[in-house]
This record gives sequence, structure tokens and C-alpha cells, in this order.
Amino acid sequence: MTSETRNSIDDIWGKRTPHAPGQQWPVRVDERVSQTPERWVRGACVLCSNGCGLDIGVKNGKIVGVRGLASDLTNRGRLGPKGLHGWEANESRDRLTRPLIRKEGRLQEASWDEAMGLIVQRSREIVERHTSGAIGFYTSGQLFLEEYYTLGVIGKAGLGTPHMDGNTRLCTATAAAALKESFGSDGQPGSYEDLDITDCILHVGHNIASQHTVLWARILDRLAGPNPPKIIVIDPRRTFTAEQATVHLAPRVGTNVAVLNGLLHLMIGAGKTDAAFLEAHTVGYSELKKTVEKYTPEYVQELSGVPAADLRAAGELLANTATLVSTVLQGVYQSMQATAAAVQVNNIHLIRGLIGKPGSGILQMNGQPTAQNTRETGADGDLPGFRNWGNPEHIQQLAKLWNVPFNKIPHWSPPTHAMQLWRYCEQGSIKMLWIQATNPAVSLPDLSRVRKILDKEDLFVIVQDAFLTETAARADVVLPAALWGEKTGTMTNVSRTVHISCKAVEPPGEARSDLEIFLDYARRMDFRDQDGQPLIKWNDPESAFEAWKECTRGRPCDYTGLTYQQLLAGSGIPWPVNEQHPDGTLRLYEDGVFPTHADYAETYGQDFETGAPVTAEEYRANDPQGRAMIKPSEHREPHEVPDEAYPLSLTTGRQVYHFHTRTKTGRSKALQDAAPDAFVQLSPEDAARYGIEDSDWVLVESRRGLVIERALIGNIEPGLVFIPWHYGSWDDPSRPRAANELTLTEWDPVSKQPHFKYAAVRISKYSAQEALSSSSLLNRAAKAVQHLISGEQAPAATGSKSGGPQPKTTQRVEG
Repeated sequence: MTSETRNSIDDIWGKRTPHAPGQQWPVRVDERVSQTPERWVRGACVLCSNGCGLDIGVKNGKIVGVRGLASDLTNRGRLGPKGLHGWEANESRDRLTRPLIRKEGRLQEASWDEAMGLIVQRSREIVERHTSGAIGFYTSGQLFLEEYYTLGVIGKAGLGTPHMDGNTRLCTATAAAALKESFGSDGQPGSYEDLDITDCILHVGHNIASQHTVLWARILDRLAGPNPPKIIVIDPRRTFTAEQATVHLAPRVGTNVAVLNGLLHLMIGAGKTDAAFLEAHTVGYSELKKTVEKYTPEYVQELSGVPAADLRAAGELLANTATLVSTVLQGVYQSMQATAAAVQVNNIHLIRGLIGKPGSGILQMNGQPTAQNTRETGADGDLPGFRNWGNPEHIQQLAKLWNVPFNKIPHWSPPTHAMQLWRYCEQGSIKMLWIQATNPAVSLPDLSRVRKILDKEDLFVIVQDAFLTETAARADVVLPAALWGEKTGTMTNVSRTVHISCKAVEPPGEARSDLEIFLDYARRMDFRDQDGQPLIKWNDPESAFEAWKECTRGRPCDYTGLTYQQLLAGSGIPWPVNEQHPDGTLRLYEDGVFPTHADYAETYGQDFETGAPVTAEEYRANDPQGRAMIKPSEHREPHEVPDEAYPLSLTTGRQVYHFHTRTKTGRSKALQDAAPDAFVQLSPEDAARYGIEDSDWVLVESRRGLVIERALIGNIEPGLVFIPWHYGSWDDPSRPRAANELTLTEWDPVSKQPHFKYAAVRISKYSAQEALSSSSLLNRAAKAVQHLISGEQAPAATGSKSGGPQPKTTQRVEG
């Protein structure tokens, strides 16, 4: 019998525990178990980037529930609906338990020796014939730090390939880019604790109530207590978050820079800048002041649709608040001028000196639980330890640490970003693509293109996952991976807080942890250092963590003072943790000194318009020498806007009950029942215009594809439609419903993050009967559906890379 402290499906954020500014956030322990556990094992939640501490309940070798960790500073015992329910996916009957190899067009069970032997054989053949530059890795925001670091060393020092990125490029690349551009290095300046005392909160493109439920509970507790903070929300939809706003600004998609420039204009005009801070700790203010001069409220209203009076109200709050916390997410990161807009949020803090002080901080949020670790360890396009790929001394530090030749480490050009990596696969220069714990056949933009790439005969695709996803079904080799709770490792949340999550149970069948898989590959490939010793010198999570610590020594993300034993003591700990900060660091830049020195900075910066990198010589000529960099930007119109043929704008996003492509949350009955399907959200005006009522079927078409969804009417601006992007075909192949059938292959010039937040679409009421009599519509739908996975129960997947356009298809094990 299931026991729970609350029904988190109906009561998403839980009971209020009000408190006044400066008081510690009270404890509230959330728990949900299916049986009484025999023992509890320390863990951390991996179903959003909040990184809540928890305990995993175990009975008879199975996970039977979770409870929030009361002593953890991140959540003080609270858990959201995904955290309380997502563990059920571990017990799904459709878990992958043996490797699969495609033979005669079908994925068939194989041994680990056979699967890894084939991967190694193909790796060596490709390196010999085409160099290591023909091998690419596409990773996740779901692995642990130790696994990412091992993967980073394999790619950068073992193979020496520059083609390494992952789905964190789709969700948090702009967070990293904006922090580097303003402060010289990645790493959030503020902390969650600043929310407990701040006077004002600015949410930009961040529906925190749905996307970070425990963090929103923290804010709700402030709102329920004395002296609550003012809240400004910038979002085109009236979300749960916007409903609590003091001021809600609803701009047209793609106009974030215009709105933020308007706010900066008002703050400067009010004379509330911190002149002393600007003079001592920043560069570039005069150019910003000149740029935003023309962005009057009336001009911003013309550009964005935000009423001038509303902009003035928000500007007055920002100009006069004594403290400010800002959070930013996909409404900025996945939209037009992503990095430029995120940097303007940084500028709001810098011109008022509201950074490095209690109650004042910036949280350029992450979408995934371990996205921060991909950036720290170099498993994406960055170098480990926040090093600068354009600084030879930083490359030499890694060459010495790993004992490999200087030129083995790719640094001769900017690292390959995810969209370019897929383009190389499309062109044929990448011959092998290894995908871990992510599902690009649903999450990437322009899905028809992605499917064609995965189905290429000359691309050897490896997928490492726990389930036969839409992507795994198209692979040549599938490796069964252990999930959270079945392995040990560490992870770092948005607030730089490092948690440990321990192995509580054994993985099913022959599934292995990602670390074990990477170590096995390195051993079989016989990667060696310059002394002939094994390149990878660790063999378990803790020894991998110890190796990682040395990589961080002296860098902004310094872990050298941190141990597994400390992390097991009762709470996560925010880095840097070293001799100077043995107990961790609550907030950065309290001394007003930033990591922007030319010899230390993680980047020399890029041009917001073109993405062209600033050279080392140019940067050194104007070395900020520890000062933050204020960088302005003009507003630019999105590259695809509504027109006569496609008169509406599409934006995409997430639902509170699901994570990513529902690989795990879709296998929790309560979460799936709460949000079983996608929908298209329309304004009442647009619904009336097209004769659509609530729950009617709607056909949504872009220049790239189509989907068929139920209508949900209300809480959105006219001219805009919204579709949640979680839904693919693994559990419903009956119709095209993945929002990314519609999105465009376009990305930010600096962060290279794709633009999921705008596309031109058209809609019409959909009738299945009419579709049957309309050959053109039927053909369009048929072409979309033919790419979807179908079938019933079997351990093998069928399909072929030859014989026309038919993709690799599969039969899935029904859970």
C-alpha cells in the first residue's frame, strides 16, 4: 500500500511554511513509498536542475520510495511530483537488460563482449581510415560528474576528437555563455539562499512554478510570510508563475532584448545606478548607456507588444529595490538573441551593484540535473575546469595533468557544438556517433531531418540508455545502462551545490553504469599516456572523483577540499571548496573581483551578432583585469516570423509532471496519468477565429512538418500557440505529436543553442473523416507517421538502412 505525505499530483508545491526575510527556511519532509523500506540510502533527485537531497528507500533489493533530506540546504526535505514519483521507472518491465546489435536489419540481443568488441573494431577502423575527427559523442544532462569527466578524457586525450557535445546544448549552453561573457567564467554568482532574504525577484523566460517546483515552493513560502518580495515575470503566457507576479510582462516571442533594454533604459533614467561599483568593478557601462537610450517604453511597446505602463511599473521596481535575485531559463535561452538577452539580465544587476551581496544574485538556470557537470568536466564543447580553449597555457595544464602531447588535445578551433556535430553526421565526415542517455529523435529541432541522419547507412550509431527510445530504435548498437539509484556518483545543481547519489540497488539483468561502460571502452581501446601507462587511472566513482579534483585545482570550480565523506554528512556543499573555503562558498564575487584576467578567463568572448570570437590579442589589449564586462546589444527581429501562409507564432516548453522526452516520467503511472498527452494552447481570440473549441483536434503545420494535438484554450497571447515538447512516439505511434516536428534549425551565434521558442505555423480544426477524404492532408500525415516507432512486444527491433526511405524501426517491450 502506497504511503505519502501528500498527493503531489494534485498538491504540486505542498503545504506552506512561511518565514520572514533572514529566517532559515523551515524543514518540511516529503515522502512517498510503496512499501516500508528496510533501509535508506543517500541520493539526490535527477528530474530537474534543482538537485534536491533525498534518501532512497530499499526493500528486498528494490527501490520502494523516497523521502526528502531534511538536513539538505537545497530543499530542506521537500520534493516535487517528479521526485516523488519518478523512481518508479527503475522497475519498468521494458528496461533494457542486454546489449543489442543490428543484424540483418534487426536489433538482436548480444553479449557485452560482442557489443563492445564491435564498437572498438569500428572505432579503430574509423580512426585508421578517417582519423579520430570522424568520431563524435553526444551526451546528456543525466550522467554523473565522474562519468562525464571520464568521457571527456577519453574524447579529448584518448581519441583527440573535437566532436563532443550533448543535449545540454539544447537547454543550458546560453547560461554558460552569458556567465562567461559578463564575468569571465561559468558558475552562478548567486545561491538559492538569496531567495530567502531578497526584496525582489525577476523571472525572465522561466516558468519556475512548473520547471523547478521545490524552488518555487521556497518563493511561495516567502510570499506567505511577512515582507514578501515583489515579483516580475517576463513570459508570453499566463503561467502559474505569472499568476503570482507583481508585474507580468508578456512580450511577443523573440523580443527579449527589446524588453530588457527598455528596463535598463528606465533604471538608468531614474538615476539609480551604482556609480562607485560601476567605476571600480566593471567595464563597458558607457556603451550600454548609449545603446539603451532609444529604448523608451513607447518604442519597446512597438517592438514587443508590452504596454508602456507595464514596462514602467517593472522598471520602477528594479530601479528602487535594495536587493534582487534574477532567474533565467528557456524563454531566453531558446529564443532569438539568446546570449545577448541573458547578458542584459546580468547587466541589470551590474549597473545597480546588486551582485555578490546577500539577497542579490543571478541564477542563469539549467534545464537538466547534471548539466552543470557537463560544462565543468569538458563532456560538452568546453574544456575541463573552466579552461580556455584559446589559451595555450590552459591546454598545457591539461596535457601535463593527463600526461599526453600538447597537440593531442583539440584546441585548434572552437569546439564542435551539437548542431554542427549533427551537420557533420549529415555530410558524412562523422562516421560514428555515440549517444548517451538522451533522445535526440524527439528533443532536437526539425525531427524529420534528425531521423534521416540517424538512418544514414554510413553513420555507425551507438545508443547507451536504459530504454529503447525513439533514438535507440534507430541505432546499430544499444548498450543497456544503469539508472539513478543503481550507481554512485556526484552532481552539481544550479546553485553550485554538489550532492552525492549512492548506489541503492543492482541494475537489472546485464545493465551497467555509464562509468563502467566508459572504463571498459578505454581499456579495450588501450588508451595510454606518454609513459605507456593507462590513460584512465581510476576504476570506480570515488577514484574518478579524486582525479577530477586535481583537474579543478586553482580553477573557479575548485573541488579540491571536497570528499565523498563530507557529501554523505548531511547536505550538499557549494563549490569552490578548498583550503580558503573548506565549508563551501554560498555566493561568488563578494569582493567584486571577477575571473576576467586574460590569463585566467574561461573565454575571450564573442560578437553577439556574428559569433566571431574575440582574439587573445584583442582581449589582452583591453584586459578587464578582474572587472565584470557590461556588453550591450541592439534588438534584432526573429529570423522566421508569421506571414500570410503561416500566420501564427509557435513556442514550445515543458509541463510540471514530465522531464525531457518522458523516458522516465512517462513510465510513472501517476505522472503519465496527470499529463498523458501533448496539446496546443490557443488564445480565445485565435480559437474563435479558426472555429476551434476546447479539446478539438487541431492540425498544426510549419514549413518543416506537422502535428495533430488537442486544443487547450486560454492563458496565452493572441497570435501565439504553445505545445509541450515531451511527447514522442514510443507510447503512442498513432499520430505525429512531437513539437519538434515543427521547429527550425536555427541557433544563437554565441551559445549555439537552438531556437525552439519561435517558428511560424498555421492551424486548422482537424477531422479524421475529412483527412481520409483529403489526399494531400493524408499524404502529409502518412509521411510524418511513417517515421514513428510501432509494434508490440519483442526484445528485438526490426528495420533496415537500405531499401528506400524506410527508417530503422523497432518493436518495444510493453511496460
